[in-house]
Amino acid sequence: MFLLTRIVPHLTPLLRLIAIAVTAHVALAAARVTTSLYALSLHASEFTVGSLIALFALFPMLLAVSIGRLIDRIGVRKPLMAGCAAATSGVLLAALVPGIAVLYLAAILIGTGFTAIFIGAQHAVGTLSPPGERAAHFSQLSLGFSISAFTGPLIAGFAIDHLSHAAAYLACALFTLLAFGLTASGVLPELPGHGEERKAREGGAFTLLFDRELRGAYLVGILLAAAWDMFTFVTPIHGTQLGLSASRIGMILATFSAATFLVRLAMPAIVRRYHEWQVLTGALCLAAACYLLLPFMQQAWSMAAVAAALGLALGTSQPNVLALLHAGAPPGRGAEAIGIRATIGNASAVSLPLAFGAAGATLGLFAVFWGLGLVIATGIPVAARRALRVGREAAAEAKAKARNDQRIDERLTTEKTGNP
Repeated sequence: MFLLTRIVPHLTPLLRLIAIAVTAHVALAAARVTTSLYALSLHASEFTVGSLIALFALFPMLLAVSIGRLIDRIGVRKPLMAGCAAATSGVLLAALVPGIAVLYLAAILIGTGFTAIFIGAQHAVGTLSPPGERAAHFSQLSLGFSISAFTGPLIAGFAIDHLSHAAAYLACALFTLLAFGLTASGVLPELPGHGEERKAREGGAFTLLFDRELRGAYLVGILLAAAWDMFTFVTPIHGTQLGLSASRIGMILATFSAATFLVRLAMPAIVRRYHEWQVLTGALCLAAACYLLLPFMQQAWSMAAVAAALGLALGTSQPNVLALLHAGAPPGRGAEAIGIRATIGNASAVSLPLAFGAAGATLGLFAVFWGLGLVIATGIPVAARRALRVGREAAAEAKAKARNDQRIDERLTTEKTGNP
């Protein structure tokens, strides 16, 4: 951590922001695991554990739009600091006050605090990035979150095994306090709010949700997010029904995660050649095909192959969707647009496992896989129309540029030859 405090001030503004967001996300990832294991150690029921984990997403679902509006109005720094402070309060409360009752309040504080960090960081990345580089920069942020999603549970597991659950929460507090300190120290560039742009923010969240440019991005984003959530939910069930061991199921999930990481590494090269809508069209097609194939995969290696393909598709979703939202949002409402996406994402994270779990219990997993595959496929025409429009616009621009270059060449030739 000492090295991080020495290195961060020398990074570019974008990398400083990513460092702060990833540091805080380590604490969230560790706290979620610690909360589950601590509740189980207190002999809590599965329903109680599920309720605690749901609280990490429930209040963020209710407050994300309001947090986004606040960030639009006053800027990024204060909401980031408030989010770090709330998350720190939650993990310290869980560390210092024993018992399961306090975990409910801790989960609310941690989840809500990180939501402010999450929305603020995503909005700031979009603000700091030139339009042509937004998807690449969002992929760097997503890469950081992939690393922290791996590191957090690892830290929590070692702390619990060798020390205690309280020690794991205290380790989380070190990361949230570090994120708070880095934010408060002024390493972030000034990103002022848009308090003066009242007319730009007129209208409620529904004006953004049904905006012609944004609604397609919201639809595609929720479809691909649902595909991600359901894969992590259904794969252990499907693997268990096939008689696969826990290590083989873990290998399948790890293959999926590795593929998402690798495609995000390649994202800067991808977005230099393809528009966001073209990438998302391909992602939807590949994700739908993977879900249609999954019920026929009966061996660990075949499931891992499909998991890798699905990871490549879904790893492209978040950076490109965020780039589209930031580009399409009206001035002064960028963070609110991201807040709406967070609300939709948290709602699907709570509701979809229940809905598809009930469907699986009554109709079987084959129906779940094919049902979700067909649902994902409904987004293909939406993305494809926008991709075709982008392609036509790019072709028209290239043609106009070619004509302009030709006129310039003809003028230069005329001037050289002296002909009228």
